[in-house]
Amino acid sequence: MPAIPSLGGLRGRGGSRTKPSVERPIPVPLSAYVVDCAVYVDGKRLPGRWTHSDAIKEVRKRHAGFVWIGLHEPDAEQIQGVAETFGLHELAVEDALEAHQRPKLERYDDTLFLVLKTVRYVEHESPTTANEIVETGELMVFLGRDFVITVRHGNHSGLARLRRDMDDDPERLSLGPAAVVHAIADHVVDHYLEVTSRIESDIDEIEAQVFAPRSLVSAEQIYLMKREVLELRRAVLPLATPVSRLAEGYTRLVPDEVRSYFRDVADHLVTVSERVAAFDELLSTLVDATVAKISLQQNTDMRKITAWAAIITVPTMGAGIYGMNFDYMPELHWKFGYPIAVTVIFAICLLLYRIFRKNGWL
Repeated sequence: MPAIPSLGGLRGRGGSRTKPSVERPIPVPLSAYVVDCAVYVDGKRLPGRWTHSDAIKEVRKRHAGFVWIGLHEPDAEQIQGVAETFGLHELAVEDALEAHQRPKLERYDDTLFLVLKTVRYVEHESPTTANEIVETGELMVFLGRDFVITVRHGNHSGLARLRRDMDDDPERLSLGPAAVVHAIADHVVDHYLEVTSRIESDIDEIEAQVFAPRSLVSAEQIYLMKREVLELRRAVLPLATPVSRLAEGYTRLVPDEVRSYFRDVADHLVTVSERVAAFDELLSTLVDATVAKISLQQNTDMRKITAWAAIITVPTMGAGIYGMNFDYMPELHWKFGYPIAVTVIFAICLLLYRIFRKNGWL
């Protein structure tokens, strides 16, 4: 807001009022949903705090510079004043209030509306026990000739550090509000690269456990990782088209100097997309390997059960035959009949055991 002089001035010795030597802007408290509101002229941030209406008035009075406003999860009533001041299209405002949008780029008159998905890697002890690995949020950006407005959904997608870095780079800010949009897109895609690197380590750990002897990794745990990768994929892949359009001169709001930077973002996005696709294929292979390993283990167990059942059948059959109540049976009344029958049964069981053991069934 422009500098406002003190209401009372300073009193001299005789009670007369004297004007203050230095006039300072009176701080304007920001609302809970307004993270920051700044005015930039020639790449430098003007001092003081501003309301959105005073900020845009100052810029248009100077015919130079732009306004950068950051909002965090505003409701319809809170964003209405900003929308009226900057002439935002009602459909874009409605989308900005919804927290479930796909990455996209739309043009409304002289304003661009960009939606980006933000991601965060959730720390965990092991990928085989974690319930969540990737957390997503949303970031909506309104780009006009002399303003850029960001609307964030989620607590992990803050832009405070990015704003500080931009404040320290006036040459970059002098390119206009499109430079801020590029910085935001580059910031989001850099986080994609970071998250994919962390996920790659998790997948390597799962792969080592899947092919380790007597591992306890189940197909359900791999499906959980696959679901997290698919969530990352839904954030990354749809963004390729909007970034390419910004790099190819989709609108005059993005000058040629900034478009070249968007090409770099598009290249990084291709790298992320290739990684995510490779993760998806690898996890599908690991699922197949796990299912095959489980099937093999089940076959091994069934062979063991079958072998022991065959061995147990021999004494069962002998006991069944000699348990019948007949008077005339071979060696029934012979003195050495019992020990000989037991010895024969034991010998047959031992022979079957050695045969099954040699064939790998036991």
